[in-house]
Amino acid sequence: MEAIDRLLRAAKISEIEQLTGLAETAAVVGDISHFVHALQRERGASSIYLGSQGRRFATQRRQRIADSRQAEITLRQRLEEWATPQTDRAPHRLANTRLLIRVAAVWHGLDALPGIRLEIDAHRLTADDAVRLFNRLISNLLSVIFEAADTAGDIEITRVLVCLFHFIQGKELAGQERACGAFGFTLGAFDEAHRQTLRQLIDAQQRCFETFAEFASADLASRWRRELDQPVHGAIDRLRELATQETPLPGDLDDPGEQWFAIATQRIDAMKGIEDRLVEELQHSCRERIVQTERDIENGSGPQEALNGEPWAAPLNLLLEVPASDQAAGLGALTANTMDSRFSRSLIDLVQLQNARLQQISDELETTRRTLRDRKRIDRAKGLLMTHRQLSEDEAYRLLRKTAMDQSKPLIEVAQNVIDLVEMLSSKHL
Repeated sequence: MEAIDRLLRAAKISEIEQLTGLAETAAVVGDISHFVHALQRERGASSIYLGSQGRRFATQRRQRIADSRQAEITLRQRLEEWATPQTDRAPHRLANTRLLIRVAAVWHGLDALPGIRLEIDAHRLTADDAVRLFNRLISNLLSVIFEAADTAGDIEITRVLVCLFHFIQGKELAGQERACGAFGFTLGAFDEAHRQTLRQLIDAQQRCFETFAEFASADLASRWRRELDQPVHGAIDRLRELATQETPLPGDLDDPGEQWFAIATQRIDAMKGIEDRLVEELQHSCRERIVQTERDIENGSGPQEALNGEPWAAPLNLLLEVPASDQAAGLGALTANTMDSRFSRSLIDLVQLQNARLQQISDELETTRRTLRDRKRIDRAKGLLMTHRQLSEDEAYRLLRKTAMDQSKPLIEVAQNVIDLVEMLSSKHL
C-alpha cells in the first residue's frame, strides 16, 4: 500500500473516531434539550409562585420540579460518562478544553439546584433572583450545544447543529418573553422599559427563527410554517400588540396574566416538537455519516477521488472577521410601580444580560453560517453546470475549481458568476 493510500485510510479512520464522538455528543444534546424545556417551565412556575408570595402556582411548581428532576437524572447519566476516568477506551473524542469547562459549569449548576429550590420554598429568594439563577444554568446548557456545533467538521451535521442551536435559542428567548409579559399583564400595565424589553425579545426571536428556517430541511421548514399558521400565534400577537402599545391595557381583559402565561406556554410547548425532530435529525445524520465513512474504507475509495474533495470550510471565509454586535441601548428607569414590585426589580437587567450572552455565542457562529451559505451557492452552480453542460457532479466541480484557479478568483465568486449568468440568460428568454 502506497504512502498516500495509508494516509487517506488513516484519515478515514480518524474521521470515524471523530464522528463517533460527535454521535455521543448528539445524545447529550438531546438530553440537554429535554432538560432545558423542563427548566424553562419550572422557571416560569417559580417566578409566579414567588411573585404572588406563594399564593399561586404552588401545585404547578411541584409538578414542574418533578419533571425537571426526571430530565436531570437522564442528563447526569450521560455526563457521568465524561466525568468518569476511562481505562478501557480512549477519552471522549470531542471533549476539548472548552467543552469540558462548559460541562463542568453545567454540573455545578445541577448540584446547586436543590438548594435553590429550598430557598424558593422558604421565600428567601426574590422572583428576580430565581430567574437569574435559572437563566445562568440554561445559558451554560445552551453553551454546550454551541461547543458541539463548533467541533463538528461535517457540513451536514454542522447544518443541523446550527439549526438546532438557533431554534433552541429562540425558544429560550420566548421563555423570557413569557416571564416579562406575565408580570406586566398581572400588574395591569407596561411601562416603556418593559415595552422595550418585549420588543427586543420579539426581534431577537425572529432573528433566531429566520436563521433556523434558512438552513432547516424542507420537511422541518414546512412544519415550522404550518406551526406559525396555528391560532395560538395569532392570539399571542394580539396580546403582544396590547403590551407594546403606549396606551393603557383595556380594563375588560379577563385575567390577562393567566391568559398570557397559558398562551405563551402553549406556543413554547409546540416548539418542543420541532426541537425534538431536530435532535432526531442530528442523531440520524451522525449515524448515516459513520456508515458512509465505514463503507468508503471497505470499498477502498481511490486516492484521487478523496484528494479532489473540497474542504467544507473555505480558508478565506474562515479568516473573515465577524463584526462585533452593537450593545443594546439602556432601557431607562422603571416606573414607581415597577420599582415597588418584588417580581420585576431587576427583570429587565436579567433579560439583557442573558440576551448578551446568547448573542455572543450567536456571533461566534456567524462564520459557520456564512460558510454554509457559500456552500449552498457552490452546489447550485454545480447543478446549473450539470443541467446546461450535461456534466457529472465531479466534472462540474472540477470545472468550477479550474476556472477559479485560472482567473485567480475565489471559488465562491466563480460560482456566483455562473448563477448570475444563467439567471440573466434565462430572463432574456422570457
